[in-house]
Amino acid sequence: MKVKIISDSTCDLSPELIEKYNIGIMPLYVNLGERTFKDGLEVTPEDIYSYVDDNGRLPSTSAPNIGDFDNAFRYWRKLGYEIVHFSISGDFSSSYRNACIAAEEVGGVYVVDSRNLSTGQGHVVLYGAEMAEKGASAKEIQEACDKITDRVEASFVVDSIDYLHKGGRCSSIAALGANLLKLKPCIEVIGGKMTPSKKYRGNIDRVIMNYVTERLSGRDDIDTHRIFITHTRCNPEIIKQVKAEIKRYFDFDEILETTAGCTITSHCGPNTLGILFIRSE
Repeated sequence: MKVKIISDSTCDLSPELIEKYNIGIMPLYVNLGERTFKDGLEVTPEDIYSYVDDNGRLPSTSAPNIGDFDNAFRYWRKLGYEIVHFSISGDFSSSYRNACIAAEEVGGVYVVDSRNLSTGQGHVVLYGAEMAEKGASAKEIQEACDKITDRVEASFVVDSIDYLHKGGRCSSIAALGANLLKLKPCIEVIGGKMTPSKKYRGNIDRVIMNYVTERLSGRDDIDTHRIFITHTRCNPEIIKQVKAEIKRYFDFDEILETTAGCTITSHCGPNTLGILFIRSE
């Protein structure tokens, strides 16, 4: 039976990748005050920057509801497809739970908790999409993708903790101290949760290059099929330097640049950059 790959919008895959692998996207909802928009369709990261600048507070996000999933799943099932749906980590959102409830009602739908977000999730989605292209069944894809989620290494360096402060993820005193000391935290996804790790200090461009070097140097456990550079409003010249630095260490089949969507933007703000890859077995 044919297999349809679907992901919620937090995977941050580019339009080109979505088209190439024929991936269906289920948008989360982004709430700007009293107004609600579909992520990626009716609202963009630029809208979030403007909203924060104008209002001094962050938007909120909400998962697709069970009815949204039910409608989407039934549409593809009627067309003769089995479905594999990928969600943002169940620790971040009710998207996974809602998809599972709808999947049980519809049947023929296999749901994968990516245990990640952004292109950490995107890695798992593309892994499944490539299996589908080779003729794997939906169940085989789900089982294989469940096994690789713990091997995805996702992290980001954040220029300013203002967005983290507005979102209640650090205190006013901590925010003030970090800004005065020009600290740039690294946020990692570990066990399905976002965890602060190392704090860098100095100019964000220099910090980004130090971060990339530290993530890649001395490693022999990286799958060189694909790596993502995912960022929010970063200087194009820095992106070029990051690509060059990656090539110093590994010969990846693909180095893919993507712009982070509304979820990462809401958490981290502009000038955030991460390199995301899969560890080898």
